[in-house]
Amino acid sequence: MFFLVASPFISQIEKSKENIKVHICRLDKITLLLLADPKSIVVVSDTSIKNQVATSIAYIHIHDSPVVKIIHHAINVTTTEAELFTIRYGINQATCLNNINGIIVITDYIHAAKRIFNSSSYPYQIHTLSISSKLREFFTKD
Repeated sequence: MFFLVASPFISQIEKSKENIKVHICRLDKITLLLLADPKSIVVVSDTSIKNQVATSIAYIHIHDSPVVKIIHHAINVTTTEAELFTIRYGINQATCLNNINGIIVITDYIHAAKRIFNSSSYPYQIHTLSISSKLREFFTKD
């Protein structure tokens, strides 16, 4: 089982406090449902760029326990490349763990999420190929 939950940037949501609260409640419900399964792993990725330095953070949780939190900095990369790298890292970590039958990736960057399954040629395709390879390995494992 593999799920990709792409949540839009808060800035793309109507900026009223009510809509932001509703959006956060929906994400909380999704995460709590997914964490109830002890054989599922949740990868939450977040990337931001400031002064040409990308900061990528991946939070990886199984059931109710954090497994890994990784922070990665890169210079002169695009948000798409940094987000794909973070998703790639999270999936790599998830596929290395035993007794996992589900991977859920939550990202706030829809453009990168769409790129994961894009088979056409584009500059960051190395990340897509690595993600596809790890997912293929994960699905054939059990």
